[in-house]
Amino acid sequence: MTTLVLLIVIFLAAGLTLLAANLILGKLVRPDRPSAEKGEAYECGEEPVGPAWVQFDLRFYVVALLFVIFDVELAFFFPWAVVFGSANRAADVNKPDAARIEAAQNLQPQGAAVTAAPNAEAANDLAWLAFGDIMVFFGVLLVGFAYLWRRGDLEWVRSTAGQAPQPPPAATEARG
Repeated sequence: MTTLVLLIVIFLAAGLTLLAANLILGKLVRPDRPSAEKGEAYECGEEPVGPAWVQFDLRFYVVALLFVIFDVELAFFFPWAVVFGSANRAADVNKPDAARIEAAQNLQPQGAAVTAAPNAEAANDLAWLAFGDIMVFFGVLLVGFAYLWRRGDLEWVRSTAGQAPQPPPAATEARG
């Protein structure tokens, strides 16, 4: 237990030393020339206009979140492609046995050895199973995408056709 505590203390000391060294070195090396222009708010090259407490349009966040969700889900296609391609190569009886063994090796856990050509029917069944899995996954993605499209989350300017008409504000007479 004491060696664990000692290792944690050494780790924290090394981390804090590196952090402090970088901050001190930066303070010593960088020029210190403050100006009024450097003190202004920087907004992506645009001149700041109006107050800082402006209601920001949530559609920016929604579009960014949808991009991240669908982008991350598409990353699941790559492992599937390896399994599907390896299963198809292992099932192809027209390929030499060495190529089929190499393809079957890609389907095994790390360290497991394949010494004989795989059963073509079993490899073909695995390829079809992988194809069915990805179709279910892709179907779920399409249902989610269709839901978001139908709801109007993918449109930048929302249509007012589906919204109830708002009555005009009551006219007030200026008395004077």
